[in-house]
Amino acid sequence: MDLQFTAEEEDFRQEVRAFIKDHLPERIRRHLIEGRSASKDDIVEWTRILYKKGWSTPRWPVELGGTGWSAIKQYIFLEEGLAAPAPELLPFGVSMVGPVIYTFGNAAQKARYLPRIANLDEWWCQGFSEPGAGSDLAAVATRAVRQGDHYLVNGQKTWTTYAQHADWIFCLCRTDTGAKKQEGISFLLIDMKSPGIAVRPIQTIDGGHEINEVFFDEVKVPVGNLVGEENKGWDYAKFLLSNERVGIARVGTSKARLRRLRELAAIAGPDGRRAIDRPRFRDRLIETEIALKALEITQLRVLSDEAAGKFKGRPNPASSVLKIRGSELQQATSELLLDIVGPYALPAQQSTDGRNEPPVGPDWADAVAPLYFNLRKVSIYGGSNEIQRNIIAKAILGL
Repeated sequence: MDLQFTAEEEDFRQEVRAFIKDHLPERIRRHLIEGRSASKDDIVEWTRILYKKGWSTPRWPVELGGTGWSAIKQYIFLEEGLAAPAPELLPFGVSMVGPVIYTFGNAAQKARYLPRIANLDEWWCQGFSEPGAGSDLAAVATRAVRQGDHYLVNGQKTWTTYAQHADWIFCLCRTDTGAKKQEGISFLLIDMKSPGIAVRPIQTIDGGHEINEVFFDEVKVPVGNLVGEENKGWDYAKFLLSNERVGIARVGTSKARLRRLRELAAIAGPDGRRAIDRPRFRDRLIETEIALKALEITQLRVLSDEAAGKFKGRPNPASSVLKIRGSELQQATSELLLDIVGPYALPAQQSTDGRNEPPVGPDWADAVAPLYFNLRKVSIYGGSNEIQRNIIAKAILGL
């Protein structure tokens, strides 16, 4: 196992870093540095900049517009983008449904959907979780009944990120109620403009709106929108979820946030003291930096396994370690930011003009509390940390 980057890989890192510096709009970069979320327009603009460079679908096959990068170069590209920071590529298209379509879809589906995903001409969302099917995803109850050349879809999806922006949703739907629950599911592509679809926003604890409920009432879906074989959707879902775990540790994001922490900790607060001069704060900051370095080395071990061809066709159980520690460190950095801001974090973003109170502190202060609250979710999504610990116990420890 070699955890050292080669000279070629370091040259590639400098190329990526220089491209981001020269082409990422400064207003977008500053917006993200301040801890605010990228808007839809920000994500579209940056994706199209990367598309022109040939970098918007880095993991796809070369013949479909991919880069041909090694796993190490893909990691470098991801981490440099997170560390800049730049908006992330919309995962629902590039990392999730795109690979499912080019692996299991037919020629017509590849020609219709893949180019639009690469240039973000169409925005996708994920229709997996339901009120009664979260961690137990195979329990999905949304029905798709075939009637001639179309399916009639009825049911509900929840926690659907960015459904308010979406042009399309990829859904797990039950097409055989008599089969074992994993064997009666199909993978459908559904136009969000179809009659019978309703989107209801779910306000998150930070006051934001990024997740939704999606309701299907007698929605007609052409049979041509079925990916692969009917009742084989569970296999495609497992394939998709292995792609979802790519970059889930968010090492680059935590690195960028630590740089911001050091910058803000060196500024005197209202009492004239700097956070960096407080021994306990300094100890926690150092502990977090050490833990992040350990996480980065663990991620490089996983990449080394991937480069060596281990776990071919199945997820590396060590990705569960990355998910747990990555989410814990994202939360730890947000807690340190909250310590720096102190009472200036109280006016949070709630109203349409961005604040529910007049600003009482520095311009960046009002984004800290929403960030802290929003990151409570990272230990739940992508497979809750409790589920990940079960995977580690079985697949790594053999318990």
